[in-house]
Order: sequence, then structure tokens, then C-alpha cells
Amino acid sequence: MTRQGEALQADKQEPTPSTHPMRDGIIPVAVVIVNYNTREFLRSCLATVQLEAPSEVVVVDNASSDGSVEMVQADYPWAVLYANKTNLGYGAAANQAIARCTAKHVLLLNSDTLLPVGALQALSTYLDRHPRAAIVGPRLVNSDGTLQASCFPFPGTFSWLLDNDDLCWLSRHIPILRNRLLRTWPHTYARIVPWVKGAALMIRRQAFEEVGGFDDSFFLYFEETDLCHRLSTAGWEIHFAPIATIVHAGEASTVQRAADMTVQLVASNMKFCRQHYSRTWFAGLAMIMKITILARLIRDTIRTQIERDPSKRARIAADVAAWQRVLLGHSPDGSTYSPQSIAHNKHADQ
Repeated sequence: MTRQGEALQADKQEPTPSTHPMRDGIIPVAVVIVNYNTREFLRSCLATVQLEAPSEVVVVDNASSDGSVEMVQADYPWAVLYANKTNLGYGAAANQAIARCTAKHVLLLNSDTLLPVGALQALSTYLDRHPRAAIVGPRLVNSDGTLQASCFPFPGTFSWLLDNDDLCWLSRHIPILRNRLLRTWPHTYARIVPWVKGAALMIRRQAFEEVGGFDDSFFLYFEETDLCHRLSTAGWEIHFAPIATIVHAGEASTVQRAADMTVQLVASNMKFCRQHYSRTWFAGLAMIMKITILARLIRDTIRTQIERDPSKRARIAADVAAWQRVLLGHSPDGSTYSPQSIAHNKHADQ
């Protein structure tokens, strides 16, 4: 069924009960999927979800133009479908869908994931056995089966400085660091972590609602980081548990506008730090980020001169353009911002 309109309009309408083709042995867990122009990934994702027979399935489409809505209507009519007229962003779309759910546990999935048999029950049971866990993230793997890092330190912390992309290559070759840093450890046992990647999150709806859900001012990136931080502050725990392995292709929708998404990533990172740290601490972090991005700009500018593969050179050139935009203070929508203005706004809000 289709819910037309934007989030608030859709939430005000009463959906018609769906008829699920696999009602026997149904698992009392809701599944929510947010989609933007990833029709074929979404088709495959829903096929794996159908085999798990959750009690509720809600798909939110953020104004796709690739026929995603029509595909869901034709192939998966039992799913509740919200067809937004504009792209509301990931967090806002997830809030829209979770508000529709009644199950105590909700599995939030990216559209480019594949759900293995038994995952719903395993993750839901884990939350039942860990009453202080608000979220549990499963083990993620890439499409080729290799491990995908899925838990991380909060931005702006000392662990974050050691665990960032620019130092990861070094930590992978030092066993004592490799096994301690979240990005490079083998993801072989359950543990409490600062935050888990939003590609697949089993959420305790009570905790989610207690903190007000996702902050929809995060259009894309770091919305799950912010949620986990607020949950932790409220006394809840965030867990990683390799009790289910979910395939996550990664960047299925964001790769369509790679340079813009790189700028968005940096902007969301800065927004997170602005909201959760003091003005002084944020100013220092902003300087570190600026130096890091300048170093990446120099590195990638050199790489464009020596790379012979045209496709790789094009991707590196896109990164160069993104780093230049960030350093010039350009936001993803083309407007400008600066660390100084962000810090000022943070101070004004206190």
C-alpha cells in the first residue's frame, strides 16, 4: 500500500492492514527500510526480508525517480509504503516509518542490505537478554564477503584520532593497535561500543522514543552517531554482536553524487561535534579537520598526476573537488559555512 505525501501528512493517515504472504511463524519484529533510487537493491532486500516473515514491514521512499515505488507496489504489495514527494533525509524518513510501527523491536535497514535467515530472531532475542541495550548492530560484510567495519569511537575523542581513515593503514600493521581499535579489530565477539553503523540497527522502540528518535536536522551521515550518543547519555547501552551477518553493498545511493556526499559527510561530522562538545573543544576539532582535509587535498592532487587508470583518476579528481569545496566552506547545497560561524551558533544556542 502507498502512503502519499511527506512525513507529517503520511503519519496522519491510517494505513490499511497489509496482507503478508507468510503469516505462519511470524516474528514479532518490525522491519523498516529507507530507500532513495536503489530499486534493484531494494527488490533484493525485500526478498530476503519476506523470508524472515516479520510482523511489520515499512518502506519509506525519499522521492526516487528510478521506479522504486512502482516496484514495491507491484512486487511487494504487503509492505506499507510511504512515497514521499521530497527527499526528507535518512533520519527523518526513519522516524516517519518507526512512528508507524507497533512492535517493541524495529530492525532499521539500508536498502542495499541482504538479511540472512534467522537474523531477526537472533537480534530480537539479544535485546530481550540485554535489557539496557537500546541498539544492537550485527556483523556486516561487503558484497564479496569481506568484513565491513561497523562500530566506531565518537568523533572528537582521542580514540577517534587514532581510528580515522588516515591512520588506519598504520594500525592494521601493529597488532596491539589493530586488536584494540574499533575500526580494525576482527569483530568476533559481542561488546558495548560507542556507536554502530546505521546500515542495520536492531532498535528497542521504547528507548528510541524516549530520546525522541533521530535528529532529522542531520540530513545524511552521523544521524546514527548522534542517536547513539543521546541514548548513551540517557543511560542506555549500544551493543555490537556478531550473532547475525548482514551483507551491505554500501554507497548504493550516495555513489550517485559522490562529491556532494563527501561534502555532506564533513558537514555532518562538524554538526555532530558542534552539538555535543563545548565551543572551545569544537574549535580545536575544526582546526584538526581542516588540516586533515588540506593534507588529503595535497595527497589526492598528486595522485591525479600519477594515476594512469582513467576511472580511478576520475574518482580521485572528484575527491579533490570535494576537499576544495570543504576548505572553501561550501555546504552540499552550494551555500557556504565556516567553522567559526558554526562555533558561534553553538555558543548562541547555549
